[in-house]
Amino acid sequence: MTAVGESQHAPARLEGRWSRHPVWWPAVLGAALAQVVVLTLGSTGYGYHRDELYFRMLPRAWGYVDQPPLTPLLAHLTTHLADATWALRIPATLAAAASVVLIVLITRELGGGRGAQALAAWGYAFAAIPLMLGHLLLTSTVDLPLLALLVLAVLRVTRGDPRWWLAAGAVAGLTTYNRLLVSVVVAALGVGILALGPRRSMRTRWLLGGAVVGLVLSLPNLLYQATHGWPQLAMGRALADNNAADVRSSLPLLLLVMLGPPLVVVWVAGLVWLLRRPQRAKAGYLAVACLLLIAFTWVSGAQPQYPAHLLSVAYAAGCVPVARWLGRRRWAAVTAGVLVAVNAAVSVVLALPVVPVRSVGSTPVADISPLVADQVGWPRYVAQVAAAYRTAPGGPTQVVTSNYGEAGAIARYGRSLGLPRPLSGQNALADVARPPDGTRTVLVVGYQLDRVRAFFASCRVLDRLDNGVGVDSEEQGAPVAVCTGPRRPWATLWQRFHHLD
Repeated sequence: MTAVGESQHAPARLEGRWSRHPVWWPAVLGAALAQVVVLTLGSTGYGYHRDELYFRMLPRAWGYVDQPPLTPLLAHLTTHLADATWALRIPATLAAAASVVLIVLITRELGGGRGAQALAAWGYAFAAIPLMLGHLLLTSTVDLPLLALLVLAVLRVTRGDPRWWLAAGAVAGLTTYNRLLVSVVVAALGVGILALGPRRSMRTRWLLGGAVVGLVLSLPNLLYQATHGWPQLAMGRALADNNAADVRSSLPLLLLVMLGPPLVVVWVAGLVWLLRRPQRAKAGYLAVACLLLIAFTWVSGAQPQYPAHLLSVAYAAGCVPVARWLGRRRWAAVTAGVLVAVNAAVSVVLALPVVPVRSVGSTPVADISPLVADQVGWPRYVAQVAAAYRTAPGGPTQVVTSNYGEAGAIARYGRSLGLPRPLSGQNALADVARPPDGTRTVLVVGYQLDRVRAFFASCRVLDRLDNGVGVDSEEQGAPVAVCTGPRRPWATLWQRFHHLD
């Protein structure tokens, strides 16, 4: 890692007009390129993540019950290059690398010189969350550059150029096609500015112009939500019902490990520094927004990773005072470099397929990083389902899975094994297709069997899924059963299979 001290440069202060150092492109592009290389090398290994299989399977649409259309669209586009994990994850790699550059630009906007920019670039590029999300094409992965770009645009506004409200509105509008969480981030930033300033940045016609731009760009997405009964709200309630207790109990620990324990001191320093004078009047709203997003995550209990994006902004801010402090203490700068390197090494092991798949079940990697467990065993599971399908009494004509990961795996690997296109009642797949009327025998995959077996005259378990490497995943031990004699018409019965989570 490059030196993190600021000893060669006079401190940039947020007094009067904001001072900005030149971007130190060697450090920025070096970190981003190194991350690209590492993520590309790690793009194969364990296999698809369950969400990637889901996105690949979803039909193209303006929106879905559980999310907007952007990430599934990117997944579809990559299949034209190759229907493989390395192709699917190209957008994820590019999104993560772009977020590295944007995080450094936020640090620079706050007065960070070469040392701060180097700390921001290398520390963030190889922190836990950027590597974990950059390794997989998830909705949160695409959020990485979008939300960082939104914050950068707002920073440009509050440093004295209100025309950047147009850019902020455009980014917010486009981000609605990936996640409606952007509305919470926008509201948090607005509350922060109203609370701490600079309030004058909101007394301008450019703010109205940005709002109009954002509304126009997001209108098709909003119209989809409105005409479909605001399914994202129903999805949010379902996630809270299923996840709230776990999210609230795990959130304190997650805040410590999202970027890595050695970097906690940096983002905490960032929050404190932003709330102190003279930064408070011009950038303190970033700390308020971060704290509000953490509070929103706690109250809503929907998804634990929501604070990660503004936590990264707090880290970008913390690099400014931390680099100045390190610049006056050579021993501390060396120690910081070692800690960043150690954090990077641990993050690589947790995020990427460094441990061979045959050995990962005997390590704590899958327990620490649940994203790993969701990448293991899919081809083997599908082979088990295919064997059960061929030998099941009664000759099932449909395969019904408990979740979209199982359905996506069968859609990806099952055709060559003679399996029909799978059906599932989870989230958006419930609206895609259901068993035709008159279907008498189905193969039911997964733990949903315990809930639906009463809807059939008989259900017989034929096998239980086993990934063969000892990884405790959502599928491990799940039943594969043949069920015959549905007690109600499928039009009615399918509503019992439908679930949001």
